[in-house]
Amino acid sequence: MTSRLSRRQRRRISQGIQYALFVAALVLVGVLADWDRLQNQFAQKDLVAELFPEIITTALRNTVVYTLSGFVFGLVLGLLIALMRLSSVAPYRWVASVYIEFFRGLPALLIFIFVGVAVPLAFPGTEIPGGTYGKVALGLGLVAAAYMAETIRAGIQAVPKGQMEAARSLGFSHARAMVSVIIPQAFRIVIPPLTNELVLLFKDSSLVLFLGVTLDERELTKFGRDLASQTANSTPILVAGLCYLIVTVPLSFVVRRLEARADKAK
Repeated sequence: MTSRLSRRQRRRISQGIQYALFVAALVLVGVLADWDRLQNQFAQKDLVAELFPEIITTALRNTVVYTLSGFVFGLVLGLLIALMRLSSVAPYRWVASVYIEFFRGLPALLIFIFVGVAVPLAFPGTEIPGGTYGKVALGLGLVAAAYMAETIRAGIQAVPKGQMEAARSLGFSHARAMVSVIIPQAFRIVIPPLTNELVLLFKDSSLVLFLGVTLDERELTKFGRDLASQTANSTPILVAGLCYLIVTVPLSFVVRRLEARADKAK
């Protein structure tokens, strides 16, 4: 009569089966996929060479500019909303809560359509400063601020209350204590999620195509899509995707490192 398997043996057998299934799936994909057709559609070397340097100097540069402008605007507005959310004045809290729920509940695409269509209709004769760049900063910033506000609020509440009491005992006003003591500590806490928000904004910048842009204002997705239509080939889309990864993968690595460092500091 054979003895029962131990828990470790069962775990090893289970892992072995999972590894075997994984390898079998890879082999199946490798055998069934039409690699020649994929290479012809997504990896035309001559077409890749034609994309440079414009995809870097125009598309990638615009994507970075759109992302950073939206992030800065969203960070400033998000900090203001977070402070309103924590205010002792009830109307401030109500406005902040409505803002957060509204912009977190709507798709970012609708916000971009609102910025591109509704704002000019509501305020005829007025132009958003910066043209397309200003519209993108506004659209991305409005969405990002709703998420950043909750992140910053959580960071402020995570700062020990004794920090505020100590600052007030030294003669600091409440506002000065917040600016000099509480908010700097809160930002050290929320750096990882804010960096993650930057990654999300970098990808959401692709929504700029719904605003209507000139050739010099195209970001990576619009650039790749236009070139793919002109050439009847998907290589530009693949290259644009790789450009996204060149930025997002290192940023994601930074987020993980920051989170690991924060966990060690606890």
